[in-house]
Amino acid sequence: MDVGELLSFKPKQNPKRDIADEEGESEVERPGKKQKQFLTSNVKPSQKSSATYIAPPVVEVPAKEDLLKLLEQDENNEGLDETSLKRMILNFDKRVLKNQELRVKFPDSPEKFMESELELHEAIQLMHALATVPELYTVAVEQKFISTLLGLLSHDNTDISVAVVNLLQELTDIDTLNESQDEAAVLIDALLDQQVCALLVHNLDRLNEAQAEESEGVHNTLAIVENLTEIRPEVCLQAAQQGLLSWIMKRLKAKSPFDANKLYCSEILSILLQGTPENRQLLGEIDGIDILLQQLAIFKRQDPKTGEEQEMMENLFDCVCSSLIHVPNRDKFLKGEGLQLMNLMLREKKMSRNGALKVLNHALSGESGRDNCTKFVDILGLRTIFPLFMKTPHKLKRKGMSAEEYEEHIVSIIASMLKSCRGSQRSRLLLKFTENDHEKTDRLMELHFKYFDKLRVIDAQLQRSNDEEDEDEIYLKRLEGGLFTLQLVDYIILEVCASGAPTVKQRVLHTLNLRGGTVKTIREIMREYAGNLGDGSESEAKEEEKQHILQLLDKF
Repeated sequence: MDVGELLSFKPKQNPKRDIADEEGESEVERPGKKQKQFLTSNVKPSQKSSATYIAPPVVEVPAKEDLLKLLEQDENNEGLDETSLKRMILNFDKRVLKNQELRVKFPDSPEKFMESELELHEAIQLMHALATVPELYTVAVEQKFISTLLGLLSHDNTDISVAVVNLLQELTDIDTLNESQDEAAVLIDALLDQQVCALLVHNLDRLNEAQAEESEGVHNTLAIVENLTEIRPEVCLQAAQQGLLSWIMKRLKAKSPFDANKLYCSEILSILLQGTPENRQLLGEIDGIDILLQQLAIFKRQDPKTGEEQEMMENLFDCVCSSLIHVPNRDKFLKGEGLQLMNLMLREKKMSRNGALKVLNHALSGESGRDNCTKFVDILGLRTIFPLFMKTPHKLKRKGMSAEEYEEHIVSIIASMLKSCRGSQRSRLLLKFTENDHEKTDRLMELHFKYFDKLRVIDAQLQRSNDEEDEDEIYLKRLEGGLFTLQLVDYIILEVCASGAPTVKQRVLHTLNLRGGTVKTIREIMREYAGNLGDGSESEAKEEEKQHILQLLDKF
């Protein structure tokens, strides 16, 4: 044959089976794989047949078409109205009842109730359509759908309970709830009336996170709690009291590698503690402070390996800060050697340093921080804090915290120690301001002028703006603009001038004259500070502090 014939030559194609058979095989096999995976926890898989391929019977085709129709209905939910929803719920109830009856009748024969379980799982999947029409939530509640659904959280087959969790997560998605707020309120009321948090926690205890589906179930459970707390903040207390706080602490304590669920646990814990005093108390009662310190100790000499792990570390630091607002937890923090851990983190100069600085500030502040202040001086904390006071680290070394935030924490810690320390600890603290030719006093004056200049800029901006704001709003803006740090710096100046060596006051006055500053500016700032004390909680302690500041002003 010539070249043209060679190029156009095609060998005879003789397929082993026709295309229709191949399509039939692929379309029938896929659902089979899903069914096998779904039933792994309850039914033993059947042995694979070694027989040669046999094309699927024609009888399977209608089942395939039914599935396609169901899928289309799931994708285009324009047809889902009140009537069709009631029909779906009725079908759902029937499948729940059928599965319960078969499980009771044949408890030791999984093959007898396997098919009903598959039907139940399919019914749960179909109910995802409800999440696309939140205006029908009221109908679902009236039809007792929520109580039936929550009852399945305790189903013997965890695949069913996980499917329920996934559905609840979709129903309570925050964007969906915001679409129809009145109907969403009805749904949330129904969930809370049925003790949804307690049921979810009970289900969490039996999920095995080594399996991907159940691990996803844990994640979705936490997502449900987050959704509910965002709409109803009071759910934070209910969830904690119904066992979620204890479960989270147990999950954090578990010696397992870092994963997404551990990160999510730290986020939910932060939410639970942030605005709920009762949860802070409960955390202390279940030894939560020790668990948090143990988890943070991992990062004292090594940085987090990933951005997600760093986020978890920051969440845990925030949790410690929130917990220290509850006064008895400060004693637990002290006895758990929290101060030593924070001191070590500050010395190691790792990424944990920023969080340690925030925690230390919370632990030492206020009247209830007196014991911690004394202990911090005893463990040679002054050797750690004053090098940081002298030089604010470069932005790369204090990643995630601005220079102003950093200096505010440092200055606040020193001010707290001056307020609380007595005897030899106070003497050691005051002595620091005379060391190395008063270098720390010079640094104090440097910070005074830095934040005084910032405040002047803010005051000028406020004068130029035409916004009608009350005095409290203006004062808050000035505090955020640098006034708060300036007040702390000037308070330290008054304390060291009144109680320290005479040379300290001479150095302060000399620096003021050199830089064109005046004693009057310090007096005005501190009088304003004293004038805003004495209100709110611990009013007696604040009143004493106010009188103390006025006495310092008289001496200055």
